[in-house]
Amino acid sequence: MSYAFPPGGLPDQSISPEGTAVFTESYAVLPALTQRDIVTSYLPGWTGMRMWVLARPMSGFAETFSQYAVELQPAGGSDAPEVDDEAQSVVFVASGQITLNIDGARHVLEEGGYAYIPPDAIWTVWNDSDSVAQFHWVRKRYVGAEGVDLPEAFVTSDQAVAPTVMPDCDGVWATTRFVEPDDLRHDMHVNIVTFQPGGRIPFAETHVMEHGLYVLEGTADYLLNKDWVPVIAGDFMWLRAFCPQACIATGDAPFRYLLYKDVNRHMPL
Repeated sequence: MSYAFPPGGLPDQSISPEGTAVFTESYAVLPALTQRDIVTSYLPGWTGMRMWVLARPMSGFAETFSQYAVELQPAGGSDAPEVDDEAQSVVFVASGQITLNIDGARHVLEEGGYAYIPPDAIWTVWNDSDSVAQFHWVRKRYVGAEGVDLPEAFVTSDQAVAPTVMPDCDGVWATTRFVEPDDLRHDMHVNIVTFQPGGRIPFAETHVMEHGLYVLEGTADYLLNKDWVPVIAGDFMWLRAFCPQACIATGDAPFRYLLYKDVNRHMPL
């Protein structure tokens, strides 16, 4: 398995500036080609890091989450990565190795490593290796519910969780679920969706959940609202609530993406 990450650098001067990035009222597409050095950002309290901000809450668009792609140099990291006490996080390692300390428990995550960090956790993240580390970081402000406990921190990996095959699809569509759908402690899911070549979502999903979709590997034609958009590894899609969506996996390798969605809570009135 491979896990895409922003390429950085700059395109050659011979490349046409006319690209495939799209921003509409219902969805956005940030192709890998747009994720370059000149759009990176830095955070106070960090050492040896840079990041790409792929999504942030925007009124009238996707409002519940932010998503970063973070690159850490050797010895880079932070003892205070989160500044919002109400924020929960998912960290997914694309390459290299990071060391997470969550409430005093030390965890070393390599490629495919996954960690859920609840809003009340005290945590740190460092790159203790000799190579660059890259990880995806999804953040959402936690919405509590009466009688429901806060979820606990946990660490696992893509390799350790068996995908759940979707019904009536002959095994070509599966979801790696790191949290059980009926666990009401969780108000967001960050899963990995896999389609074998030719596999598809056979209807235009139209639902209240917002999405961030980072293509980890493979290629597909993706239906976004009324438009079919070709996507490749490293492309990021950002969907507001009720944007119709579907896909058909193309090429001769699996099509996989990291998927965020908000779930399991009343709608605010």
